[in-house]
Amino acid sequence: MRWYKTVLLILCAAAIASGCARLNLKSVKDRDNWSVEKFYSEASQALKKKRWDLAIEFYQAMEARYPFGPYTDQAHIDTIYAHYKNEQPEAAIAAADRFIRLHPTHQGVPYAYYMKGLVNFNEYRGFLDRWIGSANASERDPSTARGSFLAFKELVTRYPDSQYSENARQRMAYLLNVLAMHDVRVAQYYLRRGANVAVVNRCKYVINEYQRTPAVEHALGLMVTAYRRMGMDQLADDSLRVLELNFPGSTYLVKGARSHPETPQSWMSRFFRHRSGDS
Repeated sequence: MRWYKTVLLILCAAAIASGCARLNLKSVKDRDNWSVEKFYSEASQALKKKRWDLAIEFYQAMEARYPFGPYTDQAHIDTIYAHYKNEQPEAAIAAADRFIRLHPTHQGVPYAYYMKGLVNFNEYRGFLDRWIGSANASERDPSTARGSFLAFKELVTRYPDSQYSENARQRMAYLLNVLAMHDVRVAQYYLRRGANVAVVNRCKYVINEYQRTPAVEHALGLMVTAYRRMGMDQLADDSLRVLELNFPGSTYLVKGARSHPETPQSWMSRFFRHRSGDS
């Protein structure tokens, strides 16, 4: 009788599976009759319940069935958020770019720019947390930080009075310091390897592009050392005078910038840990 029970269990399981399959097919078939309002309502409910995958599925099905109209436009915006919360940064950025491209005059464009900046911002912050403690500064990729900065910059330039602009400006200030310090650390890396011309060029870039950031002090200190090593004492003295004038309490002056100042690793670690708390 054991074989009979086994067969019976298999038949029952098959019947249940068949019933579920019919149910799923019926559910999918029912969507053929959904109105755009029904699609949007179901997607919104899924979003509220944090069922991000289901919300995305409903939004995409709605767009395929009803490609035009205010509900679909809003669905495009909501899809950006759903991808972001579902930890799909590439999809979120792609959705934001697509919305901006398809709806350049829509009132939701500032939000799309903000979300694009925010996704990149959080991606960089996650990378930064993993990176702190790495010995090789040149291995660090600031592309997500730069992408975030550019998206926020586009937002505040085109929509300065947007409800998202003030927060974007605060994040831009943080990112500006981050990008500047990245170049300082690259210059430090070059200095350790004796690439003095590369040090000077990178430091000049920092001074020109990030004039109001703390990185300028470090760029000037590194330039003094690089010029000294190349025997260009006049240029070293000029850089030193600028450093003394603008940063009279500089660590480089206290430790003797005329010889071999290095960017303090401990200071930079503190800088990144402190700034990474700003959000």
